[in-house]
Amino acid sequence: MDTLNSISPDGTVYPLPKEGDYEIELARIEKLVTEARGKGQEIVVVMGIGFVGAVMAAIVADTTVSKGKSGKFVIGMQRPSTRSYWKIPLLNQGLSPVKAEDPEVDPMIRRCVLEKKTLVATYVYDVLKFADVVVVDVQLDYAKKELGNVRNGHVEMTALEESFDVIARHIKPDCLVLIETTVAPGTTEQVAFPAMRKIFRQRGITTDPLISHSYERVMPGRDYVASIRDFWRVCSGVNEEAKKRVVRFLNEVLNTSRFPLTVLDKPIESETAKVMENSYRATILAFIDEWSLFAERNGVDIVKVIDAIKIRPTHSNMIFPGPGIGGYCLPKDGGLGIWANRHILGFEDDTFRITPLAIDINDTRALHAAQLVRDALRNMGVPIASAEVLILGASYREDVGDTRYSGSEVLIRRLAEMGAEPRVHDPYVDRWFEFENQDVYPIQGKAVFFRNQKRLKDLKVQKDIDQALTNSDALVFAVRHQPYLNLDPDHVVQVASHPLAVIDCFGILDDARIRRYFELGCEVKGLGRGHIQRIKDQVRKARMI
Repeated sequence: MDTLNSISPDGTVYPLPKEGDYEIELARIEKLVTEARGKGQEIVVVMGIGFVGAVMAAIVADTTVSKGKSGKFVIGMQRPSTRSYWKIPLLNQGLSPVKAEDPEVDPMIRRCVLEKKTLVATYVYDVLKFADVVVVDVQLDYAKKELGNVRNGHVEMTALEESFDVIARHIKPDCLVLIETTVAPGTTEQVAFPAMRKIFRQRGITTDPLISHSYERVMPGRDYVASIRDFWRVCSGVNEEAKKRVVRFLNEVLNTSRFPLTVLDKPIESETAKVMENSYRATILAFIDEWSLFAERNGVDIVKVIDAIKIRPTHSNMIFPGPGIGGYCLPKDGGLGIWANRHILGFEDDTFRITPLAIDINDTRALHAAQLVRDALRNMGVPIASAEVLILGASYREDVGDTRYSGSEVLIRRLAEMGAEPRVHDPYVDRWFEFENQDVYPIQGKAVFFRNQKRLKDLKVQKDIDQALTNSDALVFAVRHQPYLNLDPDHVVQVASHPLAVIDCFGILDDARIRRYFELGCEVKGLGRGHIQRIKDQVRKARMI
């Protein structure tokens, strides 16, 4: 039988472990645990070494007690699947399995693995029996059956429920289980607790499992580590002992002296806080979407309007939504509440109205951006079919390399559906997982919502902006990356070799550059930039004088 492999993002091939490898691997970890116990270190197992888990594991492993001694020994555990196994050997080399713009990530992981020797990764579930604390950072997806209709989606609970089962069959009775995964409200008390308690009873354990919940507010970018370690946390536990234990653990590994914990009575309150927090943000962004459309149609520049409003301190956090609301949290977290209301908590009424509407608006905003591309090209006498359209920005937010739920993905898929030839440039993204793997992991991408998507599997992220611009028919400012903020119109048109359609999806262009693009013979449109027509008319009038 052929050996199964796991391929890392850089193309390195790692063969999956064979049956005989498991016993050897367990012995290796047991030896390290014995040494750690001899040093008085607490054993922490982090399940899931992905975007959150890898850095959380390193933060815990970097914890020091008196006289700078390490207080924790951390085992990062990942399923040995073809999709994710490569993270294990990579981490064991002292290399981060997640790409991060934060300069603290790589040195911290290297220090904990190679110097302090407080962090190791493995694929053997049996290491759970060594744990004093288990931190659950298993990915939980929300699968949508159609774009713009969150109500008929569902939470992909299988992997998480399997994790609860595995944990309960292996851990010691007094092991603390900390769920950090963003879950549907009610999961800790009504899914995890009864399932694990049942297995405890089957094992002859008469005490209840110590399960807690605490969500992170992780933010990609240069403050990635600080958003986990140096930020406020909310937590709770299924009983007083679990609550006391999670408070102690978080106080030991996070900077709670500056950012105190908020301890709630029940886990469902902590779970609700995370989902509601992100639903609030998503709703505000959806609200601005409709005013953006109003501005386009009525000669208003929504960017100037927002800047004028933000002078008022109570409204200073208003953000222009761009071509879509991405990241792992905002596009889906409200759906966890909607789904839990019926499938965990048992209510049949239509409790949620604003939350699903906000998600649906945000999911489909990029479709309007695609219309602007089509219309700008049409005004230049260029059909959208076969037009070379360069998208500047693949990630979901400025100056990070994270493409999860990026608005640019939907924009590109719609353009391809209309027959365009999309190109993409991003200084922070090397490979675009959602396109490369669209046939294998449909939940991660949105190919199933559009036609004519097969060729996008070969879409490459270009790194040379001039090369990407050459012979382009349209240029779309899709993300506010720093390198895009001051692109010179004369240079753009010169490199493209002809006037092109320019679409500003994120309020990047000021009036002077919009005017210059028109003077160079380009067509310009923008989300929420209704005043662009006035600038166009002024340029036309000046030419006639």
